[in-house]
This record gives sequence, structure tokens and C-alpha cells, in this order.
Amino acid sequence: MATRLPDGITDEDAGQNGRRRANPLPLLILTVLIVLALFGFLGGKADPLNRAENSAALIEVRAPEILRNGMFLEMVVRVTPKRPVNKLVIAVSDGLWREMTINSMIPAAEKEEYKDGLFRFSFGRVEAAETFQFKIDGQINPPLFAGTQGSIIALDDQDRLVELHTEIKVRP
Repeated sequence: MATRLPDGITDEDAGQNGRRRANPLPLLILTVLIVLALFGFLGGKADPLNRAENSAALIEVRAPEILRNGMFLEMVVRVTPKRPVNKLVIAVSDGLWREMTINSMIPAAEKEEYKDGLFRFSFGRVEAAETFQFKIDGQINPPLFAGTQGSIIALDDQDRLVELHTEIKVRP
């Protein structure tokens, strides 16, 4: 008794003995994608730590390099002065936070202001070699495309201690 093939399937499509052969290409592509992901080539890596240091202070910023529109982000800024600082101010250039919504900042600043193109967050005294950590949570707004860049600056009131240029690439 001959097996009847479904409508639209020819003997040529079915292969030998009326059975269709599986194409190994999709399985091979899936395997390559899984291997690439396991080794971190498709993202998912830990955020890089960027740093700048001079004779006055060390600033370290951990922030994502690449994000997609609408994603949340966490940025951690650490400042370690090499001399006592009477009034630590962390300033962020307005270009860095263009088209971002900042949801929270921990710890809360004693004073917040916008001056000379910088968002300025004032904190109290920090002793030499004491590390101050400032955590910022935000979200990328949909209109932001290609990315954003700017500087994060540690100040002693008005005196510049150290500055670090930061860049975040944004994909659709």
C-alpha cells in the first residue's frame, strides 16, 4: 500500500521512502548563537569600570557601555579624595543625561542645583582616602538614538578635583 503525501508535497520534497529530511542549518545557527552568548559576545557582560586619577582624587564610574531604548540603567560613581574635602560636589554634564529619566539617587544630596551646564549634587565632608559612593538609577527615553556622552566631575565646592568622560551607546 502506497503512502499518500499531503497536498502540495511532491515525491521530490519528501525525499527517500516518502520521508522528509530535516535541514541541519537551523540547529547549527542556534548552536552558534548559544556558544556566542555563553562567551559574552552578545552582551550580558558586567558593566565596565572606568576611572580617572590625578594628584587630588580618584573617580571611578561603573556604567553600561551599550543599552537599548527604554532599558533601565544603574550608574555607580565612587570618589576617593587624596586630601580632605570640605564639601564634595559630584557634577554631571547635561549632555550625559540627555533623553534619560533619572529615577533615584542614593544617597540623597544635601543640595541639588543646575549651574554652568552641570547638574550639581552637594554632599558633606569626605576625609582623605575615604571612598564616597553615589548610585544613580535611570531609564533611556525612546527618542534617544545612537548614544550620549558627557563628563562626571568631582569638586571640592567650586574647585575641580578630577573629571571622567563617560559615553553610553544606545541601540534601537
